[in-house]
Amino acid sequence: MSAGASPRAFEALGGESVYSGRLIDVRIERFRHADGEVLTREIVRHQGAVGVLAYDEQEVWLVRQPREAIGEPDLLEIPAGRLDVEGEQPLAAAKRELAEEIGKGAAHWQPILSYYSSAGFSDERVHLFAATGLHAASAESEENERIEIVRWPLAELDAAIADCSDAKTLIALMWLARRLNAPLHPQGGTAAEAKPAA
Repeated sequence: MSAGASPRAFEALGGESVYSGRLIDVRIERFRHADGEVLTREIVRHQGAVGVLAYDEQEVWLVRQPREAIGEPDLLEIPAGRLDVEGEQPLAAAKRELAEEIGKGAAHWQPILSYYSSAGFSDERVHLFAATGLHAASAESEENERIEIVRWPLAELDAAIADCSDAKTLIALMWLARRLNAPLHPQGGTAAEAKPAA
């Protein structure tokens, strides 16, 4: 082990695909750890995704849509989508998804963060952006996404957080609440006026 290397370092030994679909590739892969033990892991390979927190001085733009995997017909989410266009960068994908899902473009874009959605078994990485200076835009979607656009008042941001069970949306809304200096669980009062991203 080289100087400074983690005692938890490991080496990928290869593996095989057991299922390959439109969204994911499921693989059985083996890894050798620094102590010599070889472990087998079930891993879901994913293209990655983007999410967009679009807001103005009065509202944050959300959507409700069915998520069959969790049996939820009306999950509250920020506009989002997969990195499924070859060579497309996350920001370009975010702009495309915002236009497809809510018919908006934005003058100002700010990266919020990138995170792994479930690092225990998947390499899916989600890139979150804030979008302000909203204007009308359009883009065609190949799918019937069954989306309802929800214009949620910033003054009721805590209620959106309470109503949400989607990870990317919770992260984005809590980021916005902090940016607005709004309490996450207020006893009363309203959120501060929005401060659009530069």
